[in-house]
Amino acid sequence: MEKIITISNLTKSYEHHKALDDVSLEIRQGSIFGLLGPNGAGKTTLIRLLNQIIFPDSGTITFKGKPIKPDDVLRFGYLPEERGLYKKMKVGEQAIYLAQLKGLSRNDAIKKLKFWFEKFDIGNWWNRKVEELSKGMQQKVQFIVTVLHEPELLIFDEPFSGFDPINTNLLKKEILHLHENGSTIIFSTHNMASVEEVCQDIVLISESKNILHGSVGEVKSQYKTNTFSVNFEEEISQDIIEEKGKDLWKVTLYKVRNNQTEAELQLQKEIKSNNYLLKQLLPLGNVTAFQELLPTMNDVFIQAVERFKGDFNN
Repeated sequence: MEKIITISNLTKSYEHHKALDDVSLEIRQGSIFGLLGPNGAGKTTLIRLLNQIIFPDSGTITFKGKPIKPDDVLRFGYLPEERGLYKKMKVGEQAIYLAQLKGLSRNDAIKKLKFWFEKFDIGNWWNRKVEELSKGMQQKVQFIVTVLHEPELLIFDEPFSGFDPINTNLLKKEILHLHENGSTIIFSTHNMASVEEVCQDIVLISESKNILHGSVGEVKSQYKTNTFSVNFEEEISQDIIEEKGKDLWKVTLYKVRNNQTEAELQLQKEIKSNNYLLKQLLPLGNVTAFQELLPTMNDVFIQAVERFKGDFNN
């Protein structure tokens, strides 16, 4: 797949603090890309560099194969974590003004805004001042302004902050709809459940460095523990399961519920395939469920950061 953003050896420092240190990554066009990392890792600096708010000390950023330039930002949509609406302005007039900054005429802006305001059920707030809106309402307005000009690249920094579960789901559906219509999305969040749900690729930045980069499936596979879950229709003793797999696995979890057995097995050596393991289990009883247990993105995040810090401090 074509790359919409390519970042090569990017470095940025503020006085005595290095925010990004030789960071390289690629973002596939049409993907949802998770930008992850602990607080202070360098994510916000990277976003500001992409938006041409600041400029790197060294390294390059290309947009669709060419060096990024200020005019490219008109093809981006950026929803920052820090909310930036003018509190004393009326909601509708402010939204029109921000839409015009992205190149829309006033008439086009009004037409599109009316559609989105009705879609988000905030039409009756058009003539109210921003300061009268809740944090969640303000976030809805900023989301609308971010996507109104149908940008090729959308950058969302903690987009669900301040939202209840219903509005979080509403926003998530709209993000996925934008992706289906061709937008590339950079998604910066600390919510790993959202990453698992919507992201295809991720980068994990820690201590200003890129420490993990790839598809969600690839990075989870890197941290798997070769542990499998198996359920049997009948009760089978732990001793029998351990004896059967004494040269192949160890039992890390064993439960019996309603005369049915659930066990987790951690492999002690390489196997030909998952089917091979299943064949070893079938003589024990009637297998009703069988799957490899992959780590969650939350597990990957914690393990990768802790492992990097351990290496970094040694």
